[in-house]
Amino acid sequence: MKYIDEFRSLTLTKKLAEQIRRSVDERFEYRYMEVCGTHTMAIFKFGLRSLLPANIKLLSGPGCPVCVTPNGYLDRAIAIAKLPNVIIATFGDMMRVPGSRSSLEKERASGREIKIVYSTDDAIDIAGRNPDKQVVFLGVGFETTVPTVAASILEAKREGIANYSVLSAHKTMPAALESIASSGDNLIDGFLLPGHVSAIIGTKPYGFISKKYGIGAVVAGFEPIDILQSILMLLRQSSPRVEVQYRRVIDSKGNPLARKIVNRVFEESPAEWRGIGRIARSGLRIRREFSDFDAALRFKVKLAPALENKACICGMVLRGMKRPDECKLFGNRCTPERPVGSCMVSGEGTCAAYYKYGNI
Repeated sequence: MKYIDEFRSLTLTKKLAEQIRRSVDERFEYRYMEVCGTHTMAIFKFGLRSLLPANIKLLSGPGCPVCVTPNGYLDRAIAIAKLPNVIIATFGDMMRVPGSRSSLEKERASGREIKIVYSTDDAIDIAGRNPDKQVVFLGVGFETTVPTVAASILEAKREGIANYSVLSAHKTMPAALESIASSGDNLIDGFLLPGHVSAIIGTKPYGFISKKYGIGAVVAGFEPIDILQSILMLLRQSSPRVEVQYRRVIDSKGNPLARKIVNRVFEESPAEWRGIGRIARSGLRIRREFSDFDAALRFKVKLAPALENKACICGMVLRGMKRPDECKLFGNRCTPERPVGSCMVSGEGTCAAYYKYGNI
């Protein structure tokens, strides 16, 4: 298959692995964080760790939007779902994410109207076909998916679809990376930056990584050749800087039109990250002009204090401080079928990757 098989070439993979081995200094340990959950899955799926020298450590980061969605958000979504004449529209990977006391999957089984959709267009369509009900789309994701949500709100306002709203838990990646880079808990030597997000925001927002913190970074694609080449680029940096490996997709300026749509509807805000805490300027809330489409304002619900399972180390996994198999719940009380933490649920979750491909 053109443009896929080329980036899975065994010959090129072996050559890159050999170049990496020749580039490392055995006296040092290299700690590289792959920020995106898609990178984590690809690294496991293609067995890339086994090709790397022992002193290159790959750490998983907070680039799984489902994983970092806090319990309080799920609790609010569930509370809204229990109101009369409400339909919740959500992407499928949110269904089994555990909230404090329940999940969307359990609530649907008990009779709540919760529908899985594949796009915001589907949610708008449901609102159009059910004018007597309120349709709430669960807006979860990073810069990659926010433009489509912003466009749905603009469409709803333009078409007068008054029974559509969004419960926003959107987050932005650069602020989270700064939180990690500035933390004394992690000694990160380099970042593999997310290609999806970078297609929207470009490379300029990452400049602080090298300029302020002296850490190298490479925007990486998602195939084996992409990831190995990105690691090699990090090793060969004579001084920390932000580079792009994923040039067949990424423009350094990103997508100005998508950003314009997002900025029209959303504004920066603090955001709560599951297991990490509150990070300033890392969230996106709906602007006052579009408050009629803000489900958090439209539906007043009473919420009990959010609860976290204290035995779950998902937050430490998302910060690159722990491996999933260091969690005492992993593989016994916490499995993809019975997840305790969100990192075991999503197809981009680190715990799910370890469980599926880690031979643990």
